[in-house]
Amino acid sequence: MKSIPVMELHSSTDLDTKIVNTTCPYCGVGCGVTATVQQTAMGQKVSVMGDVDHPSNFGKLCIKGSNLADTIGLQTRVLQPMLGRKTSIDNQRKTTDWETAIHLIANKFQQCIDDYGRDSIAFYVSGQLLTEDYYVVNKFVKGYLGTANIDTNSRLCMSSAVAAHKRAFGEDLVPASYEDFEHTDMVVLVGSNTAWCHPVLYQRIMKAKEERDLFVVVIDPRFTATCETADLHLPILPGQDVVLFNGLLQYLQQHGHADTVFVAAHTLGLDAALESSQAEENIEDVALKTGISLEKLHLFFEKFAQIEKVMTLFSMGVNQSSQGVDKANSIINTHLLTGKIGKRGAAPFSMTGQPNAMGGREVGGLANMLAAHLELENHEHQQLVQTFWGSPLIAQKPGLKAVDLFEAVESGKIKAIWIMATNPVVSLPDADQVKRALDKCQFVVVSDICQDTDTTQYADVLLPALGWGEKDGTVTNSERRISRQSQFLDAPEQTKADWWAVSQVAQKMGFSGFNFKNSHEIFLEHAQLSAYQNLDVSSRQNIKNFRYFNLQGLTHLSFEAYQNLKPIQWPVLNNDQNEAQYAQLFSEGQFSHADGKARFIATMAKKPINLPNAEYPLILNTGRIRDQWHTMTRTGLSANLSTHKAEPYCEIHPNDALKYGIKEGELVEVKSAWGNCVLRSVVSDNIRRGQIFAPIHWNDQFASDARIGKVVNPVVDPISGEPEFKHTPVIIHPFYTQWQGVFYVRDGFEKMVQASIESLTWWTKIKTTKATRYELADRRKLTETTKHLKALLPFENEDFEWLNLDDPSAHMSHSVIMKDGILIASLYIAPKALLPDRDWVASLFKRERLSAMHRKALLAGQAMSMGNSEGPLVCSCFKVGKNRIIDTIKEKNLSNEKQVTACLKAGGNCGSCLPEIRGLIKACQMEAVE
Repeated sequence: MKSIPVMELHSSTDLDTKIVNTTCPYCGVGCGVTATVQQTAMGQKVSVMGDVDHPSNFGKLCIKGSNLADTIGLQTRVLQPMLGRKTSIDNQRKTTDWETAIHLIANKFQQCIDDYGRDSIAFYVSGQLLTEDYYVVNKFVKGYLGTANIDTNSRLCMSSAVAAHKRAFGEDLVPASYEDFEHTDMVVLVGSNTAWCHPVLYQRIMKAKEERDLFVVVIDPRFTATCETADLHLPILPGQDVVLFNGLLQYLQQHGHADTVFVAAHTLGLDAALESSQAEENIEDVALKTGISLEKLHLFFEKFAQIEKVMTLFSMGVNQSSQGVDKANSIINTHLLTGKIGKRGAAPFSMTGQPNAMGGREVGGLANMLAAHLELENHEHQQLVQTFWGSPLIAQKPGLKAVDLFEAVESGKIKAIWIMATNPVVSLPDADQVKRALDKCQFVVVSDICQDTDTTQYADVLLPALGWGEKDGTVTNSERRISRQSQFLDAPEQTKADWWAVSQVAQKMGFSGFNFKNSHEIFLEHAQLSAYQNLDVSSRQNIKNFRYFNLQGLTHLSFEAYQNLKPIQWPVLNNDQNEAQYAQLFSEGQFSHADGKARFIATMAKKPINLPNAEYPLILNTGRIRDQWHTMTRTGLSANLSTHKAEPYCEIHPNDALKYGIKEGELVEVKSAWGNCVLRSVVSDNIRRGQIFAPIHWNDQFASDARIGKVVNPVVDPISGEPEFKHTPVIIHPFYTQWQGVFYVRDGFEKMVQASIESLTWWTKIKTTKATRYELADRRKLTETTKHLKALLPFENEDFEWLNLDDPSAHMSHSVIMKDGILIASLYIAPKALLPDRDWVASLFKRERLSAMHRKALLAGQAMSMGNSEGPLVCSCFKVGKNRIIDTIKEKNLSNEKQVTACLKAGGNCGSCLPEIRGLIKACQMEAVE
């Protein structure tokens, strides 16, 4: 793959082609992307590939990044400001202009301040914002409105790591780089399904493992795709991470593996940390509490002790907990004790979830932070920021964190809220509480690219934001690397940058300091604040204001230099900074606490706040899947991303399935004290008994009742405020219906049938090429439902041709709808085993016309040829299914994934499916032995 340069206008060979380097908008890896825009007779054609020169990914992209071009259409966009809520069919929005919308927001905010005080206003923003957007909104809220009631969805994924870093290091920072994973001798992945959630970094680790003797440990209650190539999987019981790492700390101390020179010179607090972890001084007790075998614990402890270079990557499984901060600090403690920090290939490494969670931290995006890594409750820091901004006042106390913020909205303490680039009705725990809160709120503003989300329904003012490809600014990934997210598409006329909308409201309220012309001016101010009264690492005399976060070398960037800024890690202290100069922070043993020393933090294992009981005996764990992102408002538009895991589901152990009467592939209701939802069952021994797992992504736009957030326990970590997404007591039951079926409708007709679909008991929506697929179920009798459904479908006039096959005694009803020889829709209701192959039906919508044989096959619900089905999709890039991979493995006696790729191409593009292919190879080998 050749490097493609950034081109501002056109290539020399094709005047209708533009090539721009930018950054992926999904996970915290922060991959570089090369976007190519071609002007064709049919309009703009966009293609994407990995940027081979970007140091975060060197040309690699995962399946989500590879399919970014599928998500940039205008079909779901909000394209101009709108007024009025849309919480029912009777409620309709009306369009307006920006001037009216800005005037309304400014007046409402001022009225709230006058009548109820400054804390009656709140903002809830997102790690999807660019740093420049983040900076302006935080400046406006904390420096001009004078409240700290601004929090972010990053609270839900990395705030526990932030608090742990600040306690241990004195500053929120990740001390290492991705390159360290290529120079380490041991990688410990804690609470992270890296193969699915951060695939490009995982592939980088796997490549290092192929090339050298790299020992990989995965600590996770589930056996995930990440475990496929691990040397050691520790299936820890939920919530026992502090026990495990306190036990490791005790083991290292007892067996003489402490780096006593490092500890004495560069740390404080070891005695208290050892005392607080005394309950874990016996490894047998640790094994009993964690559910990990004694043999595996010994191996892990001894490997960590003996190997000098260890990287411990921790992510949501650690952070999303009522003990998340202590979990992270217990990990950091083991690195401080052994001096495995500040060295190449040795560090604790917090992996963030979103593309700009780190950038949000830089600008004080959380309710308890000030910009530039300054402390909100530090009076001197308050004065420093207020002086720099020249603002009339400054927030002086922490604002409300996400869960508390929406509780305050429901109670009426907060009268107005502005939500940006996030969907809290889906993503927050106890999500129906967020619904109630927004329903009661006096004034709700939402900035988004999507017109209809679960959250935009409650907007009194809906503002059209810029989408990926239209935005211009910067993001910072998990290794502190700042990258440009560059515009390569013309934005729709009325869509605006979030920083622009906030600046307009600020100016309308009479505030100066918001006359920004572009993102370049904002970035310079952000960089200047980072360097204001800050010193470089070497001088450190005015220690009280020192921060490693310092962009001094970028404070005088010209507009052209900003446009062409290469990816760079902070701190940036000069213009010609050596790329590797600050790859490993703390190399000199200098931390950000006033005395320059790190802190051991005393952590004590505690039981989760809500334990399983007779009413709710199972533990629900939630997380991401490989091909979807957050609440599917973008990835759900891509047919390629909707095939791997097409329906909302929950995994359950076979013994629990038997106990609770659950059958594979049937609908089940998952219920907690906070809510319930309906999912498809997946019976798997990859999960421990007593636990179930469900993905976070599905919303009310894509399924009738699959928002797992409304089931999730809303308890939070007392320090970070991060919710407990990994430990909710639940019960699971079969969800009984009279029948199940599948319905396909051609693109362009889906809105016409949506009301019909929503009249059924249960449905889920899946994007395919040229059509939308709906899985259906209902509690009414088959004849009653089919009569009702067919009457509602808008295909009754003479333009449409119906083919019908009904057999009520066999509980079957097939309908095929044609127009001018083109397939428009097909409906199949039948026993599950007799429903047609989904991929085969979808493939017929790609045909311009159907033959007589195709028509007969469609009506019969079965292909005329007897070719084998691909089975569930494994490789989304090349559309290779599980059955074909298994057949090829057996037929050709394949023993590794490279051979599979050579035969089928599967795994040969983004590589996201390689862990699953390895799992299939292992399964075939085990079957052969038996």
